[in-house]
Amino acid sequence: MTNVVPIRTKQPSPRPVGSSTVRQFLIVLHETDPLVWRRIHVPARYTFWDLHVAMQDAMGWQDCHLHEFRVVDATERAIASIGTPGDEDDDPAGRPTLPEWKIPLAEFVDGRARHAPPAVYAYDFGDNWRHTLIDEGMQARTPGARSPRCLAGAGRCPPEDGGGVSGYASLLATLANPGHPEHTAMLEWAGGPIDPQAFGGE
Repeated sequence: MTNVVPIRTKQPSPRPVGSSTVRQFLIVLHETDPLVWRRIHVPARYTFWDLHVAMQDAMGWQDCHLHEFRVVDATERAIASIGTPGDEDDDPAGRPTLPEWKIPLAEFVDGRARHAPPAVYAYDFGDNWRHTLIDEGMQARTPGARSPRCLAGAGRCPPEDGGGVSGYASLLATLANPGHPEHTAMLEWAGGPIDPQAFGGE
């Protein structure tokens, strides 16, 4: 892909601006067919909150639901949950949610062993959209290039509240079959035909 898509930032990072390097991530949405993925650049100084905002824009989600990063901690013996803390969101196993706006990416990403599993970004705990998040390392910032930005990708982002992987597959099948009894209703709900191959969000 050669498309370069600037990512809108919903709120400025509280950290100082002005880095000559960016961090590159590959994002893959689990179990989608056709596969939905994005490759993005974000400033090296970003927090997990900043990364959340950039991922929402790059994928095409609308930030309507709860989310969480699940990252192996520095000891590689436990999973750290990073998101918005709250009693209702704490892990059943007693794992507290670390405040994402206070946690720099470098704290969990830099120095990770090659065999360490990639991070997982969970979005909408009802639909259970899970994204593999792979750190592809630091890159020199291209002079004049905006960051964050989406460098490449494939596959349309599924619609919000679509029922997860199985619901999206069912929706696509229904829309592709004009004879299906729910075709017209689902076409109206989706706001028109859906091209699952399209690179872009809603």
